[in-house]
Amino acid sequence: MMSPHCKRIFFKALGIFLAGCAALMTVAAGTVSAAGPERQDAPPPGGMAVTTRKSPVHLYFTDRSSYFLRAEQRVVLHPEEPLGLAVSIVEALIKGPQKGSLKTIPANTRLNAIYITPDRTCYVDLSEAVRKNHPGGSKSELLTIYSLVNSLVLNVPEIARVQILIEGNQAPTLAGHVDLELPVSADMLLIR
Repeated sequence: MMSPHCKRIFFKALGIFLAGCAALMTVAAGTVSAAGPERQDAPPPGGMAVTTRKSPVHLYFTDRSSYFLRAEQRVVLHPEEPLGLAVSIVEALIKGPQKGSLKTIPANTRLNAIYITPDRTCYVDLSEAVRKNHPGGSKSELLTIYSLVNSLVLNVPEIARVQILIEGNQAPTLAGHVDLELPVSADMLLIR
């Protein structure tokens, strides 16, 4: 068992590694920007052509009563690989719903990095705003976490669980109620 100091060092190093991987993939793909994926018509420098595709996905936002998650079907444009689809899903969740549901991810939250490991764990590194601007409460915290987890796990076959990081660090909780020290699997009981 690792000491708390070793865990902190490990997760900081993991965060730096994930941020570097995301930056490298962004440069290599040439399609993911702060504004989201864009279609590349001409090959980027270096001669690699990037193909994009449209995929129908179900994004999970909270209902008006804030008791359950509701699916909102969208079509997202993304690079033709699982990581590109995952980035598009998280960025769409951050932007919020289009059809009457309520936003689950707090204002000003940014996606810092995302990485999928061979064991199908998706590491999602979010900015501090996800914690700082969170309204609090155990139900709201559950809905935020499972909005993200369910949207990724149920739309990307290469993802079985999600580990949420904040500013590259493992967060014990998001708002003080739900343990985030281990990767989280989808929870269908929250969906209506």
